[in-house]
Amino acid sequence: MTTQTPTEPRPSLSPPAQPKIHRVEVYWTTVTYKTVAVYVLLIVGIILLALSLAFPSWYSAAYTKLSSAVGNSETEGVSVEQRQAKFVNLDGKVQVKRVNSVQWVEADFHTALDKGDLIQTGADGAARIAFADGTEYTVKSDTLVTVEENSMGSDRPTSVAMRINTGAVDLATPNWSSPDSKAAVSVEDATAQLRSNSRAAVKADPQKKENEILVSGGSAEVKRGQERIELAQWQKAAITTGSPIQKSNVLAPPDLIAPLNLAPIVVENPKTSPLEFEWKAVPDAVSYTLRISTTAMFTKTVGGAKVSGTSADITGLDAGDYFWNVIATDAKNQNSEVSETFKFTLAKQGKTQDMVLEIVSTQIHGRVAEIIGRTEPGAALIVNGQPVPNISPDGSFRHFTEPLEPGPHTIVVIGQNRRGGTAKQQVSIVVPR
Repeated sequence: MTTQTPTEPRPSLSPPAQPKIHRVEVYWTTVTYKTVAVYVLLIVGIILLALSLAFPSWYSAAYTKLSSAVGNSETEGVSVEQRQAKFVNLDGKVQVKRVNSVQWVEADFHTALDKGDLIQTGADGAARIAFADGTEYTVKSDTLVTVEENSMGSDRPTSVAMRINTGAVDLATPNWSSPDSKAAVSVEDATAQLRSNSRAAVKADPQKKENEILVSGGSAEVKRGQERIELAQWQKAAITTGSPIQKSNVLAPPDLIAPLNLAPIVVENPKTSPLEFEWKAVPDAVSYTLRISTTAMFTKTVGGAKVSGTSADITGLDAGDYFWNVIATDAKNQNSEVSETFKFTLAKQGKTQDMVLEIVSTQIHGRVAEIIGRTEPGAALIVNGQPVPNISPDGSFRHFTEPLEPGPHTIVVIGQNRRGGTAKQQVSIVVPR
């Protein structure tokens, strides 16, 4: 029996076993904010749909309440904007102090006014304020006023009011849709309430304790305590502290004739060429004062004259835009209110025609002549002293004259374009007898 010694196991030639490594794999997907928003809206929509099916009455009530709140909020925002008064004309120094402020700020066309605000004009200042209902207050120079009331509503009468602390204000009312709408102006303890389509001039002098309210159109009622005074056109109420209200008739201002409103006047030399101003006579007037200004509020007067007749020739004006009006004076040296203000443009005639102006044809309709022509878009035209109101965007126009007397006539067309160029054309016609 053979005995064999056990052999040692041979070491393995393969490398030793490595420890087992566990791998973690991560997968991701890019999600945009838009996608998240879509999913959120989808989830909210599903929830709302489920609520509407489960609790239909609750859902309907909640939706109605939410819609009403949003609607009321928008309506209130619109109404606030609509009921604020705005400046539509500003000349010189005009300042505003808000009802909840202690500082004065310069007024501009973005300034909105409401109840309790103060408006003050300087020696060269003037302002025209338009309320949402169409009522306009013109604040003259050296005047301090307060907005007393500004009540607006689409389904109810409007009510606006202004108080004159010192100075002068002109007031004009529109044709209100509601007969119960009101517009008032007050001085000390008296108030004038104007009716629809009315105009008035109001002055307040607290130092002299003298106030007056003059109606230049329509009618008004003046109240002071138990006193009630009705004023018609060209009637004035004088209000003095300690005395009854005195009512009287006043001198009417003249009606203007020429230059017509918005008329272009073309001359060879504006500085030396005389311009004729003409107006209608006023009964009881013994003289007239012509005023010419470069501003609509007449804060700067550049020419004028005081004459006994109804016309005046003026020289020395440069080319440009001007405004003019006339005041009548009677034998007692009492002045009328200022007449309506007309605007005209004074231009120099060029050596050549600086704008397009052509008379295409004329037609006679009884005693009225129809003028058919062509000019530049945006140009201003005067036909025989009458402004042409409608010029088409392409420059074509048709104008009917006033009734003409039978016989030959010369129709004169004067124009001015936006560049300052001028032109003049004329054509002869015969009106049959």
